[in-house]
Amino acid sequence: MSKTLYKVKVEGEVREYSSDISYGDVAKEFQYKYDSPIMLCLVDNNLCELYKNVRQDCTLEFVPFSERIGYETYRRSVVMMFLEACYHILGADNLKNVVVLNAIGDAYYCETDSEKPLTKSQIDKIKDHMFRMVEEDVPFYKRTVIMREAREIFEKCGMSNKKDLFFYRRVSHVNIYTLNGFEDYFYGYMAPSTGCLKYFDVFKFGKGVMLQFPKRQEYGTVREFVPQKKFTQVCNENRAMAQSMHMDTVAGLNRQICSGHVEEMVLVAEAWQEKKIADIASMIARQPSKKFIMIAGPSSSGKTTFSHRLSIQLTAQGKIPHAIALDNYFLNREQTPLDEKGNYNFECLEAIDVEQFNKDMQGLLRGERVELPSFNFKLGRREYKGDCLQLGPDDILVIEGIHGLNDKLSYSLSAENKFKIYISALTQINIDEHNRIATTDGRLIRRIVRDSRTRGTTARETILRWESVRAGEEQNIFPFQEEADVMFNSSLLFELSVLKTYVEPQLFAIEQGDPAYYEAKRLLKFLDYFVPIPSDNINKNSIIREFIGGSCFNV
Repeated sequence: MSKTLYKVKVEGEVREYSSDISYGDVAKEFQYKYDSPIMLCLVDNNLCELYKNVRQDCTLEFVPFSERIGYETYRRSVVMMFLEACYHILGADNLKNVVVLNAIGDAYYCETDSEKPLTKSQIDKIKDHMFRMVEEDVPFYKRTVIMREAREIFEKCGMSNKKDLFFYRRVSHVNIYTLNGFEDYFYGYMAPSTGCLKYFDVFKFGKGVMLQFPKRQEYGTVREFVPQKKFTQVCNENRAMAQSMHMDTVAGLNRQICSGHVEEMVLVAEAWQEKKIADIASMIARQPSKKFIMIAGPSSSGKTTFSHRLSIQLTAQGKIPHAIALDNYFLNREQTPLDEKGNYNFECLEAIDVEQFNKDMQGLLRGERVELPSFNFKLGRREYKGDCLQLGPDDILVIEGIHGLNDKLSYSLSAENKFKIYISALTQINIDEHNRIATTDGRLIRRIVRDSRTRGTTARETILRWESVRAGEEQNIFPFQEEADVMFNSSLLFELSVLKTYVEPQLFAIEQGDPAYYEAKRLLKFLDYFVPIPSDNINKNSIIREFIGGSCFNV
């Protein structure tokens, strides 16, 4: 019987393949053109796993480790390999205690949900088992089961959060992955096999385990891990708060919503956040030398609302706060540096008039009357409109901008006069035991909602620009976060249930075949886990109001 041949266009050339050839087999022919392993492929611009066979005439593109989607697939696959090793070394009864928590740099922090942390000996055995799997090149298998069967599987395994998660899903079937007989559910695609997962590290860290990966542009190297003590402390505090409210997973959040506890849940989460802001204001007020409150954080962290709320708390402490946006110190448009693509680079420090900023701040510190600029974004020029300021004993400046923590910005100001605050939306809940929610996903959803409302930007435009925004954060913000005096988490436990109703229509508007389609589809699938709640009960001073509208502040 003759085999059906299909014409496949790859890398600009057309080749013929039979229906018994997988996309992974095709990928092997072209792997030599890539510096990192091919993780997935695009079949006529639709994302596809490599185990599937060629079934049609198509255009085929490859997704290597170095691309964001490929990198996420690599990390997800290493996590499953880690869990399979825990299953093998610790036994099936103990696997239910292993949870994958927050990301710290290029690593995931994991814990055993029990009173006995893993020993170094156990961790070394887990690591050795993982490397043996790499050598054996064990394949990942995927099968589809009905929802009832999926719940039964995970109830039997003791994964209660995963079982409960499916109770709130509207789909009728679930994809389950198998590795060496170990079964689990994952939000996202897997690598074809363990042979390409060569680079990682596993080591004891605090009460848990650190699972470290290569950087996205450095396949083949796992850097020495650099602990982030302040960041870790904030993550631990917020996780403890989520656990105390029985909302450390999406199933827990949905359960509270469906039990009619929405109003109480919102009030407690907002009160907890307001207390944190009040504590920061109290710390500042106890240090009279602190005249410059430097606030920085990545995109859509809620920096503007936080600055307003901090100013209110500072006023309650007897201070007289004045807000200064670093954007007002942008260089005139014709002086703005260009990036490698020839576009204006507004995110680099060189786009700021650092000299003028320091001159003005020094003048204010000396008690002089200083005229402050404002930036006209339509004209691309700095303007002076008689906005003058002179600091008295109780006056204090609240300065917000992406370079706020970089001492090169405020080089002339003494550390004694500066108080640095890092703010980010650090997700406090997991999808389930083994699927974490990326902080970047929460911020991207916030930004889609806000930019549509305030700038008329489509979800497509925001998604396509997000990669550039993230690159700027990696260079200009994240390296300085540990230098902050305090860190503030602006994420609210319930926010994705609120944002869901605002962002879904925008994501559905992105059509198949569009470059942003896969990301929109991924976010829609992610949001399907959440039971929605209305925004009626959200305070007017809530950070979420900065994105959905209705804030009492000018944001």
